[in-house]
Amino acid sequence: MKNKFSLFLFLPTICCLLATGLTGCGYTTRSMLSGKYNTIYVAPFLNKVDVTQESFSANKYRIYRPMLETDITKKVINRYLFDGNLKPAKEAAADLVLKGELIEYRKDPLSYTANTENVTEYRINIYVNLSLWDVKENKLLWQENNFNGNYSYFTADNANVASIKVPESTAVNNAVEDLARRVVERTVEQW
Repeated sequence: MKNKFSLFLFLPTICCLLATGLTGCGYTTRSMLSGKYNTIYVAPFLNKVDVTQESFSANKYRIYRPMLETDITKKVINRYLFDGNLKPAKEAAADLVLKGELIEYRKDPLSYTANTENVTEYRINIYVNLSLWDVKENKLLWQENNFNGNYSYFTADNANVASIKVPESTAVNNAVEDLARRVVERTVEQW
């Protein structure tokens, strides 16, 4: 009888301790934004890629990609819609304004075939300068330069690595999506 009584007390005690321990975790998926910010206007990204620079070995992988700034603007707006913490709005009705400039697009080789030295893997890097403004107070909340989104992809089968070929257009799209995700996270989570 004594063992049944101790088991009767022991199980609820363990359950209470587990419930207390699990609910004490500090992780949350809520926005870290102040309650006064509900809407955001994403100004069209400007293309500030300098295509007139002389070509030399340090920037030989810089490439000009037409209309990339438009794609970035659309993906960032769509990401805010998907995230749901800030609602995209017209500039006159927004609490916040996000301004961005595309400053660099790079396609860097990561790996080569052993015999022919053909590139088998690239990384697309997209760099932007960002600033977030509080419209009502006309105050800069934060600014990030050389903010990056990227994506690595294989262009050929690599015998040493289980790889899947990806078209460059898909890789660019994935890099823009990565950039948009990071922009929204930077805005909403405010690390």
